[in-house]
Amino acid sequence: MNKIKVSAVSYTNSKPFVYGLMHSGILNQIELSLDIPSDCASKLIENKVDIGLVPVAALLHVKDYQIISNYCIGANGAVDSVFIFSNKPIREIKTLQLDPQSRTSNNLAQVLLKNFWKINPKFVDHDQADAFVQIGDRTFGKKEKFLYPYDLAQEWFNFTGLPFAFAVWASNKPISETFKISFNEALKLGIDHKEEILKTLDKVENFDLDNYLMKKVDFILDDEKLKAIVKFHQLIRAL
Repeated sequence: MNKIKVSAVSYTNSKPFVYGLMHSGILNQIELSLDIPSDCASKLIENKVDIGLVPVAALLHVKDYQIISNYCIGANGAVDSVFIFSNKPIREIKTLQLDPQSRTSNNLAQVLLKNFWKINPKFVDHDQADAFVQIGDRTFGKKEKFLYPYDLAQEWFNFTGLPFAFAVWASNKPISETFKISFNEALKLGIDHKEEILKTLDKVENFDLDNYLMKKVDFILDDEKLKAIVKFHQLIRAL
């Protein structure tokens, strides 16, 4: 049987998913790669993998995509790992550096800048900008180093009243129901072992990993997050 190619993200917030895939019987059915979010998206778009934990903004570029799981990387308010960092108030920034590792967070920043903060900074690719978008483990412990850290999941909630889904498990082709059931069982196995996973992680200075993985990241793709994805896609198209 040909193995199903799966791309997962290599950040701390996806470790429960990776744990589940590695410790369940599904491992012998898949070929697993660990990637940064933008590469995960590119692989699914270019048909180099069959399933990916893809940034939701990238779904707009995947033909005939199907969301195959009721699990995601999401947040109900602040997530503590997706920021605009600045030493100026947001409405005073003139230049913004985007994050090359992320499609969704860059789009989220642009959606909020236009529709919530109602400003139009210039997007630049150098580190002399007034502010910058940064996601994932690189943000851990960095919030206190800037006068104005804007948590984009919290700002989205302030703007819409909705939670946010940063990444979902999607396929670029039909996947059998039998496999999807096994895949979701594997993901659940990992989520059920979050406390065990935490014990294996190195401590991070000025960052509460326990609070992050147990409370800040929400792994359930519920109706409110699906509603948020639809709204987010509409706002991206209108940029």
